[in-house]
Amino acid sequence: MRTRHIFCLLIVLFVSFNVQSQIIVSNPALPTASDSVIITFNATGTPLETYTGTVYSHTGVILEGNPNWQQVIGSWGNNTTQPALTRLSATTYELRIRPSIKAYYGVAETATIQKMAFVFRNAEANAQTTDIFVDVVAAGMTVKITSPTVMQSLFELNDMVTVEVSANGTENLYLYISNTLVDQSTQNVIEYQFNTTTYGSTWIKATGTNGNATLSDSISIFTRSEVVVSELPASVVPGINYTGNNEVTLVLHDPAALKSFAFAIGDHSNWQASNEVYMNRTPDGKHYWVTLTNLEPNREYIYQYWIDGEMRIADPYADKISDPWNDRYISSTNYPNMIEYPNNKTTGMASVFRTTPEEYTWQTTHFEAPDKTDLVIYELHIRDFVESDDIKDVMQKLDYLQDLGINAIELMPINEFEGNDSWGYNPSFYFAPDKAYGTKNDYKRFIDECHARGIAVIIDMVLNHSFGQSPFVQMYFDANAGQYGQPTATNPWYNQTCPHEPWCWGYDFDHSAPVVQNLIDRITTYWMQEFNVDGFRFDFTKGFTNVQTGNQGSNYDAQRISYLKRMADQIWNVNPDAYVILEHLCENSEEKELAEYRASEGKGMLLWGNMNYNYNEATMGWLGNSNFSGVSYKSRGWSVPNLIGYMESHDEERLMYKNLEYGNSSNPDHNVKNLSTALKRCELAAAFFFTIPGPKMIWQFGELGYDVSIDYNGRVGRKPVRWNYANESNRRQLHGTYAKLIHLKRNYPVFTTTNFSNALDGAKKWIKLEHSDMNAVVMGNFNVTAEQFEMTFPTTGKWYEFFTQDSISIDNATQTLSFAPGEYRLYTSKRIIADSVYIVGMSAMDVPEKQTFRVYPNPSSGLITLDFTTSVVESVEVMLLDLTGTLHLQKSFRTLPGINKIDVIIPTSVHDGVYFIQIQSKSIGKQTQRIIVK
Repeated sequence: MRTRHIFCLLIVLFVSFNVQSQIIVSNPALPTASDSVIITFNATGTPLETYTGTVYSHTGVILEGNPNWQQVIGSWGNNTTQPALTRLSATTYELRIRPSIKAYYGVAETATIQKMAFVFRNAEANAQTTDIFVDVVAAGMTVKITSPTVMQSLFELNDMVTVEVSANGTENLYLYISNTLVDQSTQNVIEYQFNTTTYGSTWIKATGTNGNATLSDSISIFTRSEVVVSELPASVVPGINYTGNNEVTLVLHDPAALKSFAFAIGDHSNWQASNEVYMNRTPDGKHYWVTLTNLEPNREYIYQYWIDGEMRIADPYADKISDPWNDRYISSTNYPNMIEYPNNKTTGMASVFRTTPEEYTWQTTHFEAPDKTDLVIYELHIRDFVESDDIKDVMQKLDYLQDLGINAIELMPINEFEGNDSWGYNPSFYFAPDKAYGTKNDYKRFIDECHARGIAVIIDMVLNHSFGQSPFVQMYFDANAGQYGQPTATNPWYNQTCPHEPWCWGYDFDHSAPVVQNLIDRITTYWMQEFNVDGFRFDFTKGFTNVQTGNQGSNYDAQRISYLKRMADQIWNVNPDAYVILEHLCENSEEKELAEYRASEGKGMLLWGNMNYNYNEATMGWLGNSNFSGVSYKSRGWSVPNLIGYMESHDEERLMYKNLEYGNSSNPDHNVKNLSTALKRCELAAAFFFTIPGPKMIWQFGELGYDVSIDYNGRVGRKPVRWNYANESNRRQLHGTYAKLIHLKRNYPVFTTTNFSNALDGAKKWIKLEHSDMNAVVMGNFNVTAEQFEMTFPTTGKWYEFFTQDSISIDNATQTLSFAPGEYRLYTSKRIIADSVYIVGMSAMDVPEKQTFRVYPNPSSGLITLDFTTSVVESVEVMLLDLTGTLHLQKSFRTLPGINKIDVIIPTSVHDGVYFIQIQSKSIGKQTQRIIVK
């Protein structure tokens, strides 16, 4: 939905201007920390070129020993605190820094300033430059070639080269071109011009002297010759091709054959053009390639493609990105030893390679993903699931998720997106996992551990659109078109404008283009083979078309169907059991066709079934629009249960929030705005959710009654993490109900039967399920007052109520039963012992076949005794953990052969609730029991 995507400012964040332009000039050219400075900004070629309002500066300094910005003035977008520039002309502006750099930024006398850092922006803070840095030099002698710079070092034959040298504290200044002295001065400035007359590299050197002291600066410029035309080497593909421990072959794809030349610059070339990094062009003009040799194994190199001397882009196929804006804010815990971006040597997003990529040894090599019908998916957003934003900490919560009973995790987008704090629907690089959440191997370890526990991993993939940082967008872009620019008509990957209004975000992929189809296949294959993911949830597949059908694009679209079938076929060619999940939300006939496609082979696509509104009306006690029968695939006329029903997703308001804000409060004894009542009504809804055959999805913390609005801190903004809810008794009750129902769904065939019926409108709702194993009847009163329920059971005889463990015997199949407001019951024709289904908060892997220790009293108010037998003298470790796995006590005790009794005092900081006592030693292994503290 549009509101989901507005977090990404529709601006061109990349630098596409000609790098020969001088964006910023400092006077003096080599300022010291005690100098007053005038900064002149030239907006030509930047996103601010045509802007007529006030330009502001987001500015700070880089201090010695810390690559991050420090002493930033004001906060981003605050026009009252961030410095405004003075307009000198249509495109030039001035910023005066006085009385000194150190005083202006409030830097301590003991600190050493290395650079001033700037981002210039418009008043609305939705158009900006990249980061720009000005060196701050130490007092004393300094010599620097200020022009040309590394980014202005590429020339054509017979071009005029203007050399500018600035110095502090020199008596004499000398300029050499190719080791020949061409100019000298007793002043602190030299300006000199010459023409390029030969191809290749030319060395420029400036030397200053003061007495016996000598200081030099140098730079190499490159005059390019004609491009070498050469066939693409065998077996290489666009992107990085690892061809040896000391070499790689880099391939740039130019499907439109519109580019003239390219260099693969980077750390390996000191960010300068040379013959060694000048890329060959294939005869058809659609690929550029170069093999880089003499590289160091196990070393990371940052690199870019420098195209036509005008743009620098990252490799769109790279599996790691270096971000000049956001990397500095990523925790070193989440991503340790991150390579530093080469500021002042290049601009924009860059890519990273290592000739010997870090390996990962998979521990779970024969994982069988759950059958589609049995899926219980837990959708989670790493940022809002753990405080640290760290995938490693999500892995620490797998005990909790396994206890809940889910068998699949759907991660919101994890491929590189713009910024660090996002829902991820603003994708920029499709082969690089986002560093904000962890390293590449951290993601692999997480998936490996999930598989070890029988949990499939599904990733959310956004292939409807990209945003401005994508190299696919940048290569063919018209910055002057539209409000924010748009792809050119020649862009081979994107439509020039979005063809399916009103559902448009970013820049729209042209799904009819073979290059886009090939790209999609490469993306999905990569994630299945490199990361062992079990499938994909594809965002907004309604947009996979260039056709504008009626009903805002929801009407049947044969073109869209053909593209999706083609994509699914390619995915199943790689992994026949992969999940292909669509957020489609189109006309039922189209969804039915996609769901049933190749269903006879056990395939078929899975489609999201949004029933949030109807379920929430039911939980709130407003019954006029509470019919959620659409959660059943049968109600849609489908022959296969390929509908993923959900009451909540990342995109919907939370049930509990609306219960508490808008619930029916007409009955004081059953006031839905009361927390306890609101939670019970979520239990009621769950009883009518998990028991309907077909795959299901829950949104994170829904099992604990998460009640923070989706619009808190802005719709896509960071939300509070509520692990403390797991220790609140009434929320634990909801969690327990979810877990029991999930267990029933996954373990009793009656809940996957095709023989079921329901009545899901009004106050008195019911479901009947019949199977050769047993029959089941679910009944619930969604009114806020009591109701009489007339129900015809499938058979007479004894029926067992699961939750109360009570039973009824009926001679007449039609019975009238009384239900309190919000009451629900689940009857089965065979008894299911509730305690055998679920032990609250305890994973099956932690429940031994024979308990080897006893804990009492249980419940306990403070002191507990552990009673166990051991045959040896050893150390036994005792731990107390809560439902989230948080450790509250850890002690070691020395034991003797025979019966041992250990007294443990529960810390006063431990609140009432359900906990685990765990003991572990070499002879008895690890054993866990549940205790209740009260």
